[in-house]
Amino acid sequence: MPPHALAATTDPVSQAIVGATLVLLFVLLTLEKAHRVLVALGAVSLLWAISYLTPWRLLSFEAAHAALDLNVLLLLAGMMAVVGVLKATGVFEWAVGRLLGDRATGAATILSLLIWATGMASAFLDNVTTVIFVTPIAWGMAQRLRVDASVFILPVIMAANIGGAATLIGDPPNIMVGSAAGLSFTAFLVTVAPPVLVMMALLDRLMRWRFRGALAAVTGEPVDGGEEARITDPRLLRGMLWISGGILLGFLTHGFTGMPAAVPAVIGAAAALVLQDTLYLRTHRPSLEERRHGILGILEHEIEWPTLVFFALLFMVVGAAVDTGVIGTLAAGLRTAIVSGSATLGLGETGTLLFAAILILWVAGILSALVDNIPFVAVSIPIIADLSGTLAADSSVLWWALALGACLGGNGTPIGASANVTTLDLAARRGLRITFREYLGVGVPVLLVTLTVATGWLVAYVRLGNAMAAGAAVIVAGIVLAGRWLRR
Repeated sequence: MPPHALAATTDPVSQAIVGATLVLLFVLLTLEKAHRVLVALGAVSLLWAISYLTPWRLLSFEAAHAALDLNVLLLLAGMMAVVGVLKATGVFEWAVGRLLGDRATGAATILSLLIWATGMASAFLDNVTTVIFVTPIAWGMAQRLRVDASVFILPVIMAANIGGAATLIGDPPNIMVGSAAGLSFTAFLVTVAPPVLVMMALLDRLMRWRFRGALAAVTGEPVDGGEEARITDPRLLRGMLWISGGILLGFLTHGFTGMPAAVPAVIGAAAALVLQDTLYLRTHRPSLEERRHGILGILEHEIEWPTLVFFALLFMVVGAAVDTGVIGTLAAGLRTAIVSGSATLGLGETGTLLFAAILILWVAGILSALVDNIPFVAVSIPIIADLSGTLAADSSVLWWALALGACLGGNGTPIGASANVTTLDLAARRGLRITFREYLGVGVPVLLVTLTVATGWLVAYVRLGNAMAAGAAVIVAGIVLAGRWLRR
């Protein structure tokens, strides 16, 4: 630690101040009386002022620096740059035209297609990367169908977070849990993917019902066929397909290479910008000012700097909650609640295990909707590891509960997951402003439905075993999907 660094104080007063700051931050974001970057900047400034001017050391400058998650920030910046180059090829407009074709109806089908495509992609890509690619397509579809873009944008966010829960690499908390518990990619796929399939089927039906009025209004109206949509730069697109494939390969092989997700994203962004500039210079003799179409254009117009700044400031505030012990206190209280609840209800070994799993699921889900789930999972891992050794039967269910709760909780609020903030900022740049309250109207029901499904799956997992629980989940998903198609 540098000689002038301040060690965080962990006394009750320090924790109370940081806790109150987090609550105030959430309230101000909900009220939307100021831009979220200003709210987060005010919170960090307040913590710094208290740290350096009073006896309570809440957030030193060095601790704020350490709290920054460069993996998330660079991943976002890199993928935004990649998408910016892809936009220059016209591929997103072309994709919209191909998906819509010359149909005059089918808005509900388009919504279902977006939901399932996003969910499946998020299972094998980082969910932030997925929404960066899908949001321009969802926006283009909304414009062509002449429907409020939030009808497509909000379900895309929900599907990204749910789909990301299905695999080891779909969401950062899964990577952390898998590493701590020794759970493989296959273990996640055969264990968690079946209940996630149920959640996706229910999300499809819930979103079609939630936006039924807007979707019905589209039926029968003419939709442009999109024949005019063309790939404007085929050579650049071919190169970008190779680059995107390399980025995907980097994501999928992180277990072998040890590369954080940001590394292939930044390498891919650099390759994309070099390729774009090289191809441009082959056919143009531009002045220095004209070359702003390339890297400067991407830096100025395609990278969402307000989003990155907001994330950086949010990481600092959550870092203060970690260093002062706020999150640790909350996580430790989880263990006390499990022990006392088991004693009060007179539960046996299996009942205690199930009670612990359900409690972990819901606490992780609720807290992950309010604060970033990564530090919560980081603090919870040693507690779950210790608790697992004291419970009978297959205590691995506790790890599944933690992973599901952390991933699904992200849908609860606009700041619950990186994918949420990124998508909403991308939409805002296109003129669509979704308020905090409007988001809660969709996100909270989805959160409650998915946590309820996860609860039922945990009961089946403990009582019946993984194989039967997975089979039951697949059957339920089939029934939900069959019911939807039979009603058409």
